[in-house]
Amino acid sequence: MVFSSSRLRTLGGALLIAISPLAMADGPSGKIDCIAPANPGGGWDFTCRSVGNVLSGIGAIDGSVQTTNMPGASGGVAFSHVVTKRAGQNDVIVSASTATTTRLAQHQFPGMNADMVNWVGTVGADYGVIAVSKDSPYQTLADLLNAMEKSPSSVSFAGGSASGGWDHLKVLLMARADGIEALNEVKYLPFDGGGEAMTQVVGGHIDAFTGDASETLGFVESGDLRILAVLADGRLPGALSDFPTAKEQGVDVEGINWRGFYLPPEVSDEDIAWWEETLHTLYESDEWKQVMQQNGLIPFDRQGEAFDDYVHQQIADIEEISQQVGLIQ
Repeated sequence: MVFSSSRLRTLGGALLIAISPLAMADGPSGKIDCIAPANPGGGWDFTCRSVGNVLSGIGAIDGSVQTTNMPGASGGVAFSHVVTKRAGQNDVIVSASTATTTRLAQHQFPGMNADMVNWVGTVGADYGVIAVSKDSPYQTLADLLNAMEKSPSSVSFAGGSASGGWDHLKVLLMARADGIEALNEVKYLPFDGGGEAMTQVVGGHIDAFTGDASETLGFVESGDLRILAVLADGRLPGALSDFPTAKEQGVDVEGINWRGFYLPPEVSDEDIAWWEETLHTLYESDEWKQVMQQNGLIPFDRQGEAFDDYVHQQIADIEEISQQVGLIQ
């Protein structure tokens, strides 16, 4: 039987854990660098800072976690940096999500692919939202879609990923579910992070925001942003439970965004196993469950081989969807 490198890596990690806890690496010592591939305020930044705080708070690490914001190319700058400059370093983790796999699926990281890094685990998932400013003339999702049915370019959307990225793709999937055919006319403006995109919407410069639920909480709580629809199968728990889904408003669309991490290439099997175990410990902690509840995250638990397989399957699925809507050939 032939095993892929990812399977060998995971099996090796599992054997190390099963044989003896002492066989595992001690993990990184000192300061850990968590790279958020966007400016402050978005989902990747939130994931790094929240995970860092909880890892320190529950004593899962020695030292602290420093968040390094590295915007550019919707994650491409950070991906390239880690592959080319941080190989073998066990004290670096990179915040990733469905936005990452979307860009990989669309071949937007030149010369790069998913096999160049180590996918270690998820810490939950986030559902997409469509939101507008408090003064927007669009009071409901139907108002917004009615305008788009008359003219697809009449509504402008801001998101924290590049054109063709996951935030953009969510709008196109919603429009397609509503029966809008001229998807290439839908107006989307990309920004380096959800924080910048929401600021543009709140300021009245762009009509609507497309992003993830966890990104919006601050603006929603301040009253500056109104969520028209959550792209989920059912109402979210906690702070976002009052907001209707697109499905209950007659638009059959769902947009799930996992949140997790990858490591640089050439990291030892022992260090990979340590990170998988550490992230799983965080995921199971009461402290992290509270963070998830407060920020509209939903359970989504993948580590090791299961996560690696999921990433590759999602890339294949998004590549197919992107072809269908004409984003790639």
